Amino acid sequence: MIPIRNIYYMLAYAFQVLNEQGYRSIATEHFDNVAELCASILSKGVSLQLKRGLGREYIQNTEPLSALRGRIEISESIKTRSILKRQLICSYDEFSENSYMNRIIKTTMELLVKSDITKARKKELRKLLVFFENVEVMDVHRINWHIRYNRNNQTYRMLISICYLVVKGLLQTTSDGTMRLMDFFDEQRMCHLYEKFILEYYRKELPQFSANASQIPWALDDDTNDMLPVMQTDIMLSHNNRVLIIDAKYYSHSTQSQFDIRTIHSGNLYQIFTYVKNKEVELKKKAEAHEVAGMLLYARTDESVQPNSTYKMSGNSISVKSLDLNCEFSQIAEQLNDIAYAFFVNYAEWARLD
Repeated sequence: MIPIRNIYYMLAYAFQVLNEQGYRSIATEHFDNVAELCASILSKGVSLQLKRGLGREYIQNTEPLSALRGRIEISESIKTRSILKRQLICSYDEFSENSYMNRIIKTTMELLVKSDITKARKKELRKLLVFFENVEVMDVHRINWHIRYNRNNQTYRMLISICYLVVKGLLQTTSDGTMRLMDFFDEQRMCHLYEKFILEYYRKELPQFSANASQIPWALDDDTNDMLPVMQTDIMLSHNNRVLIIDAKYYSHSTQSQFDIRTIHSGNLYQIFTYVKNKEVELKKKAEAHEVAGMLLYARTDESVQPNSTYKMSGNSISVKSLDLNCEFSQIAEQLNDIAYAFFVNYAEWARLD
């Protein structure tokens, strides 16, 4: 079980905007569940956005009008016989607050109002919903989350990400087609947050080496790469001639069982081994001295058996470790630091590089 406060810290690393002044009070609050936490973040974020002004965009409208506006839809006017009412069908663009992102935010806030959060938090959200009077609600199952951001709407990035977590975490469709509230953050959503948190932690706290989610090219004997999947790493740490590829895994069961024998998830092991060997070939082509290692980093579960081993495979080191998230955040940071120090250099040597 992950403490709610640790989920906030994970979100704060994943979305650096949460470290800004307007959000800092959240870290001192007590939350009974994750829905409460996200409601607080969204409430603070929307309040800040209202001070900047709600984003607007041009919305195309087509409706019968008595006064001409925009483009006249002749065929539609004849078809609907609107001229008999002394009207014409017109299409025009309106610079409106009813933008796609504002609609997502309003839909999410209304969903949270119906969820298991405190009355005080619901009251906060209802006060904010007053400012969205001219914004329409959407069908949560039809939201397109692939949104392009630019400098004009960059402040919406974190808000929409929180909305995504809320909508995907709070709704579940039952077998009879009705909707009900479910436990917040299923395994898939937590997996994405877990990956993003670890990557952003290393980027912020250990800038001495490079931390990226880099792609690895296939080691091909020719140029034929049709239908080959992309090798996308979760975290790739590098410094000088050393590379550590970390595959972050968040499962309810960190091992697989067959005939009461616990083993590492075979697919995970095949994946990290493939990443390491193809990265090895890539660096060999550059004729540079190098060392490549891989690690499966599982979120620790309540199971009695936890993976904690290092294997030597075809000249490379492959580790399988567990990260305990059910502790003080300072201890989580210490675990992540130890992973880096253990592979690159010892702590004393690393301190001299600062």
